[in-house]
Amino acid sequence: MKDLLYKMFEHKSLSRNEARDVLLNIADGRYNESQLSAFMTVYLMRSITLDELIGFRDALIERRRPLDFDDVKSIDIVGTGGDGKNTFNISTATCFVVAGTGRKVIKHGNYGASSISGASNVLEQHGVKFTSDPDRLRKSLDESGVCYLHAPFFSPALKSVGPVRKSLGVRTFFNMLGPLVNPTLPKHQLLGVYNLKLLRLYNYIAQLEGINCTVVHSLDGYDEISLTSPFKVASSQGERIYTPESLGWSRIAQKELSGGNSIEDAAKIFDNVLHNTATEAQLNCVIANAAFAIVTLEPEIELNDAIEQATDSIKSGRALSAFERFVQLNN
Repeated sequence: MKDLLYKMFEHKSLSRNEARDVLLNIADGRYNESQLSAFMTVYLMRSITLDELIGFRDALIERRRPLDFDDVKSIDIVGTGGDGKNTFNISTATCFVVAGTGRKVIKHGNYGASSISGASNVLEQHGVKFTSDPDRLRKSLDESGVCYLHAPFFSPALKSVGPVRKSLGVRTFFNMLGPLVNPTLPKHQLLGVYNLKLLRLYNYIAQLEGINCTVVHSLDGYDEISLTSPFKVASSQGERIYTPESLGWSRIAQKELSGGNSIEDAAKIFDNVLHNTATEAQLNCVIANAAFAIVTLEPEIELNDAIEQATDSIKSGRALSAFERFVQLNN
């Protein structure tokens, strides 16, 4: 590690193989917390390269605990985190809205490292107990429309760096990796990123790996469709900029998406969305993300129709029913 740190401090990048080897060593617990902190901090001072990102992904995929749900047409809905916006759990709520339309979601997530409430935090707040049992996960997917893969159960490297990430309290390159290493290797994904460079990196990797991936970034820095600004969408069909107004929504003030000051605050907003008692801004933000997830799964559906389906999922109570069944099955 010392030699690699010197190399990186000299503004040199790692090859794909070097990046893979570092992550394998991290997974094996070969570095101490100080070394890990120094290594992670490098990527706050310079951008990650394509070879580094792919090499890190190679290692995590190689060491993952795999799951085979290839017979189910499903989508992963996830943001990188690390945008510093402290939003409520938009991606997680989106999963149950999509499930309420009758589609399947296999979400890969973790505790918040640079935010108050990650996906695992808000689900745990509702009594969810995480599992790596394939039969239990499949039952959850079949009966509620959602199964949740708590990242440390499937990626040893993510588990080993958890305490260091939390103590640093800032985004690290692990934020960039999480969305790339869902152990089911999903064929469809809605992925939110916190800057435009990552949008293009992820879009390139998705095309390289044959993933039907829609990568989104709100131009004021959110790693999801926030409706607080214009947002860019990238896929195999190219890149396009949308505005909230072009989709029939009013622009949202950033404070309207705040997750509050605690996990309890974020969980309350999450509940309000699924109960259709949230603010218009909170509901519209989730509906927008759900609509793009639906179109990612089924490109033949018009975006306006997808918006109507997502809206109906909440208003009809089907999104809430999906979540309540999910909690029953995972308690």
